[in-house]
Amino acid sequence: MKKIQCRVLLLALVTLWMGVSCYAATAGEASFDVLHYNIKLEPDIPNKTLTGSVSIRLMSNIENLTSVEFDCGDLTIDAVKQKESTRQFTVKDHRLKVNVPPMKARDVIEVQIAYHGSPKRGIRFFPDNSQVYTIFSTSQWTVCVDAPDDKATLNFTLIVPSSLTPIANGRLVSKRSVDGSKTATTWEQKFAIPTYIFGFAIGPYRTITEKKNAVEFQYLVTSFTDDEARRIFRDTPDMLEFYESRAGVRYADKTYTQVLALGGVEQEMSSFTALNERYGKGVLANKQDLWLGAHEFAHQWWGNMVTCRDWNHFWLNEGIATFMAAAYMEHRFGRVAYMREIDSYRASYEKVRAAGKDKSLVFPDWLHPTSEDRSLVYDKGAYVMHLLREEMGDAAFWKGLKIFTKRYFGKSVVTADFESAMQEATEKSLKDFFAKWIYLK
Repeated sequence: MKKIQCRVLLLALVTLWMGVSCYAATAGEASFDVLHYNIKLEPDIPNKTLTGSVSIRLMSNIENLTSVEFDCGDLTIDAVKQKESTRQFTVKDHRLKVNVPPMKARDVIEVQIAYHGSPKRGIRFFPDNSQVYTIFSTSQWTVCVDAPDDKATLNFTLIVPSSLTPIANGRLVSKRSVDGSKTATTWEQKFAIPTYIFGFAIGPYRTITEKKNAVEFQYLVTSFTDDEARRIFRDTPDMLEFYESRAGVRYADKTYTQVLALGGVEQEMSSFTALNERYGKGVLANKQDLWLGAHEFAHQWWGNMVTCRDWNHFWLNEGIATFMAAAYMEHRFGRVAYMREIDSYRASYEKVRAAGKDKSLVFPDWLHPTSEDRSLVYDKGAYVMHLLREEMGDAAFWKGLKIFTKRYFGKSVVTADFESAMQEATEKSLKDFFAKWIYLK
């Protein structure tokens, strides 16, 4: 698949996601902080439905907290309990409000929520092929807080027919038989992550594995031979080494899984990525056609672990990951391949600018993003990263990116954090550069 086609599909997914999950774009400090989710989910692929429960452990940030609110998409809430006591709740505008006993600041409680639904967004079912996988946004298939800065740890149990192979976030910790024909598989995510990278994929996949540098790589396929799968993903271990060297931080998990699924999926999630089968065919036809795989893997550092505090700073996720895909192409195939990517980013940005729709990369809000807005955070963001590299010089630029990544790994950031880290790496003032290219002042 051509790289520009990959990005068009990627932007389409973001269009769908941002249309249903934007309430937190300008929110202030939350009244509570979610610490941990324990999700149990059973998708019914033939009927495109699901039944689930989630236990949410949270801590109050204020005195006298008497209710908590979560995002719940179009899910039907069946019951809410806390300490085995039924709690009153209401659902309005895709939000679940639960009444809780008065909490003091730093008090911790756990709320158990049972639900079911037939989601039209956030998840894709393929009944004829026994496949299902998640996309944006998570609240369409489980109750959660859909805000990028509210990171939490996770235990995730999927109940699926025993003939199918599931994958989810983090470390596989257990498998057990259920009713003879199903398997309950549990994963554990020990470090806190934003809910938008919770997810899973299920299908009649074969799993090909290889281990390099203490990381196990898993490739899940249905329509490709084992040899083809290895050829499609032959550069994945090299991507890992390259991103680790540029980030100054080791990959956070023990496994990294890439799934080749039906449909147009292009979705990073914590510890795995779902890609479409067209991507696999494209790489088999042209070994340099791996922009999408490089982009999604880059998110395991920039996006998943160093996460924009809110969607107004979304370019820190997508602009950096898009640039890093080009940087990997330079590492793997040379400067000409890098400049080919950069020129495509520049052309996309100049088209938006020529139409009079250029904006600061720090958006005043991200409630109703246009297609041009999405081009800005991806393509202008990546092009500006290239210009910053030229402005600073290679040594200072990569030093600054390493400072930024190491300092904020596992944390949420705003553009000022990035600017400060890059400025720290050079004696040259970057004030005018950021004013011109990022803030449009």
